[in-house]
Amino acid sequence: MSDKMNELGFEKLSGEQILSMDINPFKRIGQDWMLVTAGDEKGWNTMTASWGFAGVMWGKNAIAAVIRPQRYTKEFIDKSEYFSVCFFGEEYKKALAFCGGNSGRDFDKAKETGLVPVFTDGSTVFEQASVAFVCKKLYAQAMKAEYFTDKSQIDAWYNDGGFHTEYIGEIVAAYVKK
Repeated sequence: MSDKMNELGFEKLSGEQILSMDINPFKRIGQDWMLVTAGDEKGWNTMTASWGFAGVMWGKNAIAAVIRPQRYTKEFIDKSEYFSVCFFGEEYKKALAFCGGNSGRDFDKAKETGLVPVFTDGSTVFEQASVAFVCKKLYAQAMKAEYFTDKSQIDAWYNDGGFHTEYIGEIVAAYVKK
């Protein structure tokens, strides 16, 4: 584990410890939200997401994040080998709302929210996170209208176009606050 993460009070989990985590992905992703981040010390961006998946894919512990083409974070994920997914306590909901409602093209999200980026394992996580996963990108594919079996989803979520790209990443590092 990086000394920096240890100094910040994080414990790095082994693969077996990841399997024993008691995280409800429906609540953590859908209600608590997560920050999806890519990039490193040279440049990074983060966005709030309330859509995504966690489970096992191709025999690996994995997380899938979906990102619209308009989002600045997509540029960073597309050019990065890694991305991170971080979860926070309720006291950071306002910061996450800011990161979801404002573009990193226009604002320095760290400065505006007080979230402190930490560069580790090829990506960016945050000092205030309660749980941080670093994922190695395994797969990326843009959603297309012709693949929807329930066409009502297109009208409900994509009336302006902007179909998400799905990114599946293998969890290569997992950290929890001690």
